[in-house]
Formats: sequence, structure tokens, C-alpha cells
Amino acid sequence: MSIPKPEGSTLRLGSTAPDFKAETSRGPISFHEFIGDSWVVLFSHPDDFTPVCTTELGAFAKLQPEFEKRGVKLIGLSANTTDSHQAWIKDIDEVTGSHLTFPIIADPERKIALAYDMIDFQDASNVDDKGVQFTIRSVFIIDPKKKVRLILSYPASTGRNTAEVLRVIDSLQTGDRNRVTTPINWVPGDDVIVHPSVTNEEAKSLFPQFRVIKPYLRLTPLDSSK
Repeated sequence: MSIPKPEGSTLRLGSTAPDFKAETSRGPISFHEFIGDSWVVLFSHPDDFTPVCTTELGAFAKLQPEFEKRGVKLIGLSANTTDSHQAWIKDIDEVTGSHLTFPIIADPERKIALAYDMIDFQDASNVDDKGVQFTIRSVFIIDPKKKVRLILSYPASTGRNTAEVLRVIDSLQTGDRNRVTTPINWVPGDDVIVHPSVTNEEAKSLFPQFRVIKPYLRLTPLDSSK
């Protein structure tokens, strides 16, 4: 039996991330308190001891130091109990060579999954032994103001790209600090786009080496403008 989708449950970019209390593999949390003054990457999994998710959690664990350099906390979620999570973490570390220390939320009743609109309504076969639809594999980047800045949803068959999640963090933080946006395939060190709200006169001061490609497209090497 599927869980009905409550009215108004869909999150949008810029929404306040729903707060919740939950048990995790590292003890109980209140989510907004967990966020504190940090950025957070919240990513969900449909079930423990699943092959694709095992590789993903190991990859996030290995990349955790890079997220921490950027002031980002990692937290996973799976529709199982904390005891199951603890056993799964042992497998993850064994299989991937990681040392997973970030918490994994226990959400066996899918309450958090519903609040974050994580339930898979497209794949009718993606259900547990009771016929309840699993969570899809979602990624949320949440800023220190508790605002949702990115939402990604992956099908069960396709593993995530941890480097892309880190790249988006770099883009968002760079934009917030410097009144810029980032072009296609941008990585730190590449030219950035001067934000449309910045006039050419302002840009001369903020970004001395900016150049006008089109009136609506102005590029600048960020580091040299500081």
C-alpha cells in the first residue's frame, strides 16, 4: 500500500528545509540544530544493504574531508533502523575502504521521506516487503540559513556523482561571497559570470579584469579581481 502524498509537501529551491527529530547511527538529532551555522548535504537511500547505495556512502565518506574544508556537514538517510545502519556501515567500510563517521538517519516509517518529498511515485516495483514505496535517492544541499539550495533525484539504477555535489557547493559558496554566477561545467579557478544585478560601473571596481562578451554575459577571472 503506497503512502499518499500530502498536500503542499513539494519542496522548492529556496524553501526552508523541514525540521525534524530523528534517531541516527550516531545518536538522536534535531535537524536544524544539527545544521547550526554550517552547510549540509542530506542524501537519501531506499534501503540498507543495497549495492548502488553501498558504493555511494563509501564515496561520500572518502570525500568527507573536502566537504569539511568548505564548512559542510554530511548526513544520510535510509528507511531502516539504526541497528541496521550500524551493521551496514561495517559492510560499507569493508567493501569501499572508507571510514564512515557521518550520521545516517533512521526513517523506517518514511516520515522524513514524506516531508522531503522523497517517495518514489514512478517506479511501482520499488517497494519493501509490505508493498510500501521506498525513498528515492535524493540529494539536498542546505545552507546555514536552512534554505534548500539544490535538489537532485536519481533513479535506483544510477549511482550519484560525489564530485558534482562538491562542485555545486563550490559554485554556491563562490556566488554567495562574490556576486557572481558560474557557467556550464565551471570548476574553481575558471572564469565566472558577473551577476546581472552588478552594473558595469560597479563591475569596474569589483572585477577590474571583467570583459563584456554580450551585454547580458560578462566574464571575469575571480581570483585576480580580489
